[in-house]
Amino acid sequence: MATISPRVPVCLSIAGSDSGGGAGIQADLKAFARCGVHGTTAITAITAQNTIAVTRVDPVAPEMVVAQIEAVASDFTLGAVKIGMVGGAAVIEAVAAALDALPDGTPIVLDPVMIAESGARLLPTDAERALLDLLLPRVTVVTPNVPEARVLAGGGAAAELDGAPLAEAVRAAGANAVVVTGGHRAEATDVLLTLDGTAVEIPGERHPDGAAHGSGCTHSSALAAHLALGFDLVEAAHAARSIAAEAVRLGLRDLGHGAGPVNVLGVGHGDVHAVPNAGRLGAASRGE
Repeated sequence: MATISPRVPVCLSIAGSDSGGGAGIQADLKAFARCGVHGTTAITAITAQNTIAVTRVDPVAPEMVVAQIEAVASDFTLGAVKIGMVGGAAVIEAVAAALDALPDGTPIVLDPVMIAESGARLLPTDAERALLDLLLPRVTVVTPNVPEARVLAGGGAAAELDGAPLAEAVRAAGANAVVVTGGHRAEATDVLLTLDGTAVEIPGERHPDGAAHGSGCTHSSALAAHLALGFDLVEAAHAARSIAAEAVRLGLRDLGHGAGPVNVLGVGHGDVHAVPNAGRLGAASRGE
């Protein structure tokens, strides 16, 4: 049974801004609020995007990214950190150095954002090596979808892998724990490879009629939030799977002309509440 702190935990999202409000920093803050933690941010890039396309990406200076992280970390006790879009190698180097200054044991979740829902590339190919070398070994858990996991695993033979073997290949590339999310799998089952190498399947429903823009951001932020709340990794991964799936099911399909944003706060659905469900979802995932 997880021990939940009476103080509201603080989570930091290091990620890009989505002007359409569906993914990135905007999705992370909504997911943090949904889980009952206070969200803080370090913005790595500003994107001009909507539900159809990403039309421009302007990276934030690495020094400014570090200044944001330091400002937050100097004032708040961070319960967990989520890393999303990092933009390029220079920012990755700066983020890695800033992470080393955090207290030992701070949970860090990496969502290796490479391709937007619209198909736009959000991580330059020349930055992939920096992500592998500098971020992967420093984070508690990485949460790629299947295409991202195959890139992290080095491509080649990994292009045929799925499930636990794919998670193990990502682990071999330098990761600690790995969650390969189920959105691109034949069955909508996440696969968690824990720190000790145990594979845990996290099944759930697929919602093909939902809206999925921001689902990866929502999943990784919910995972970070539950680690900050005191849940262990398996419990947090179950809760994140449930929250992300519900956000897709309730997704705002009629907003914009492309892939609609997820709806983690249940806007327009009176049966969904932000804070109280966080603990209940974690408990439900354990069969309590």
